[in-house]
Amino acid sequence: MKVIVSQCLRGVACRYDGGAKPNDAVRRLCSRVEAVGVCPESASGLPVPRPPAEQRDGHVLLRDGTDVTEDFERGARLSLERVRASGALGCVAPLAVLKAKSPSCGSGVIYDGTYTGSLTKGDGAFARLLKREGVCVVTEDVVRSCSPSVEHPVAIVLGSGLGHLASLVKPVRRIDYHDIEGFPEDARPVQGHSFEATVGTIDDVPVVVYPGRIHLYQGYDPAEVTALVRHAHHLGCRDIIFACATGAVPGNANIGLGILTDQINLTGRNPLAGRDVRDLDTPFVGMSDAYTPYLRTLARGVADDLGITVEEGVYAGVLGPSFETPAEVAAMRAMGVSYVGMSTVLEVIMAHALGMNVLGLTLAANECGDPSVTHQSVLEEAGRHADDFERLVRGIIRLL
Repeated sequence: MKVIVSQCLRGVACRYDGGAKPNDAVRRLCSRVEAVGVCPESASGLPVPRPPAEQRDGHVLLRDGTDVTEDFERGARLSLERVRASGALGCVAPLAVLKAKSPSCGSGVIYDGTYTGSLTKGDGAFARLLKREGVCVVTEDVVRSCSPSVEHPVAIVLGSGLGHLASLVKPVRRIDYHDIEGFPEDARPVQGHSFEATVGTIDDVPVVVYPGRIHLYQGYDPAEVTALVRHAHHLGCRDIIFACATGAVPGNANIGLGILTDQINLTGRNPLAGRDVRDLDTPFVGMSDAYTPYLRTLARGVADDLGITVEEGVYAGVLGPSFETPAEVAAMRAMGVSYVGMSTVLEVIMAHALGMNVLGLTLAANECGDPSVTHQSVLEEAGRHADDFERLVRGIIRLL
C-alpha cells in the first residue's frame, strides 16, 4: 500500500521555521507501507527557513500581506505530479497523511490568516488537489487517534459465524457479557455467537474481542443492544471494528467480503432516543462519516495488498428476524443499498456518538431474496470465507 505523507511528519526539516514536526504514529505507519514523501512548499522553490504563511479568502498571505498564492499553488501542482509518477494515485485506496492546519497540506481546518492561531474551515492548496483526485486526505491527528495501545485497545465485535477470530487472541482476561453493565442478564447467544469477551493481543496489537451480540429481533431494547459498545468505550477503546453477516442486494453487491461505507437505519429504533443517554453531551449527533474514511481506506488497501476480493457499499439495518421480501429487495436496490442485515446500525450510531473511530466489515453470505437462505446456510458461507476474513482483520490491526 502506498501512502502520501508530508515530509515534515517523517522528520524532514522542511518547515517554514527550518524544523520538522515528526509524528510517532505517522512514522510507524510509514514503516508498514510504501511512503511517498512530499513537501509542496519546498517543491515550489521556497527557501527553508522562510516567512510563515496563512490562508485567507482563498489567498495565501505572509504576515506583511505579501500574496504568495501562486508559489503555493505551483508547489501543489508539482507535488501532485510527483505523486502521480509514484503510482500512489493508481492504488485502489489512495491515502494521504498531511500536516494539519497548513496552507498547503491542511485538511478540514486551516489557519485563518490573522496570525493569531485561529482556525477556519478549509483545505490547503495541495490537499484540495488530492481530494479532487479522489484521495482520502487525513491529518496526523487522525492517524494518532487510530493508533492502538494498551490504554486504547482495538474493539472487535463479531457477528454470525465470524466469532472464530476470538481464538486468535492471546488472552489477558476474559469478561462474561452478563458482567457488563446494561447487558441483559437473561440473554443467551444464538448459534454462531459466544458471550465472553476476551481482552489481550492479536499479533501483539492490544484488542478486546466480543464474539457475539444480541439483536432487536430477540426483544432487546436499543440500550441493551449497544451495551458492548459502551463497555468498549469505558475500557478506553478508540477504534471499533464491527463485523456482521449480511445479504447482498443483487445488482449492487455480490456474495463475499465487503467494507461498509454508510448506512440506512430501517429498524425504527435509535439508541440515542430515550431518557438514558449516558456518556453523551447531546443526543443530536451528526452522522456524516459514521464509518471512518481513514479506516475504510486502510481496509481497502490491506485487502488489495493481500489479494483479498472485497467490495464496498451501503448497509441497511432492518429489524428482522424474517428475511426480505422481493418488494423490499427492489426498494433497497433503488435506494442504493448493497448489504442488508439485522445488526450493526444501532451500534455504529452509539460508537459514533461516543467519538469512536468505526470500521464496518461484512460477509455477504447470501443474495437478498433467495428463498433457500437459512441461518445455517449463513454460518456455512461464513466458514468458507473465514480465512480471508481473518487475514483481512489481522492485516488492518497490524497496520494501525
